[in-house]
Amino acid sequence: MIEELYATYYHELVDWCSMMVHSQSKAEDLVQEAFVKAMTNIEVLSTLSTKQRRSWLYRTVKNLFIDKVRHTARETLTDILPEESLQEDVYSTLDSKQLLHVLPEKERLLFTMRYLQGYSSTELGQLFHLPSGTVRAKLSSARKHLREALE
Repeated sequence: MIEELYATYYHELVDWCSMMVHSQSKAEDLVQEAFVKAMTNIEVLSTLSTKQRRSWLYRTVKNLFIDKVRHTARETLTDILPEESLQEDVYSTLDSKQLLHVLPEKERLLFTMRYLQGYSSTELGQLFHLPSGTVRAKLSSARKHLREALE
């Protein structure tokens, strides 16, 4: 069954995922991880219809992507000691990443994906199953928190 799912959905999932991650190789890695999860959940997949299996794969890829974004957002650059020869923009990037950590996790994730990765509020709403108005409200709240932190 996994071979059939792989043959049917692999390229479709990679194309869809590459739009999210903006990298063909990262998309392939995420899709491969999804199929590994499929192999470990074969008993669940065997009870699902064809459409449900497809949905399961898409949801798994999306969840893996969100996990990667969250993991990246949690990483701090404070463990890396900057060398004296580093340029000014490296320091401003460090300050920006540290500043993002004042945001609540959901706001930080949405803010990063919207303003640093270029997703629209509609796309974010679809990814997180939220109305786009709710996404815009959370982004507004994130901007307010950042303004307060800067003052």
